[in-house]
Amino acid sequence: MSLKQTLGLRAFGLAKIPLLFLVGPSVIRLSKKDCEIKIPLNYLTKNHLGSMYFGVLSVGADCAGGMMAMEAIKASKKKVSLLFKDFKAEFLKRAESAVHFTCSDGDAIQKQVRETVRTKKRVNSTVEVTATTPKISGDEPVAKFWLTLSLKCRD
Repeated sequence: MSLKQTLGLRAFGLAKIPLLFLVGPSVIRLSKKDCEIKIPLNYLTKNHLGSMYFGVLSVGADCAGGMMAMEAIKASKKKVSLLFKDFKAEFLKRAESAVHFTCSDGDAIQKQVRETVRTKKRVNSTVEVTATTPKISGDEPVAKFWLTLSLKCRD
């Protein structure tokens, strides 16, 4: 786990998106190629049935896709606006333990950042995030998410 990246993510949450801070995400892995975020199952993140609330699952998907884009933007040294303009989810089974959110679309995100910097136009692409509960069901997905990442260079 990357303590520095986890603290950075939580500080960003505290400053900009308090709900993000409250769910307590941890960065397990972050590279140019992929990102894995973990959100614990606890009093704040579970629903009345004891599984992770679908809103919290959405926060995890946002983090996994957004972290790689934020790192790619930072590396470009340009001002690039980032937002998710579309969100689709498929909930496959109840998440009854800590959930790991994995996005492996780093190459496409890097390309998207380069394109928006080059063209100065808004560039959209879909990133896929898979949620698993390794403690209970290994690599079997509990949910899948497709988010449209929208980037625009402001320089």
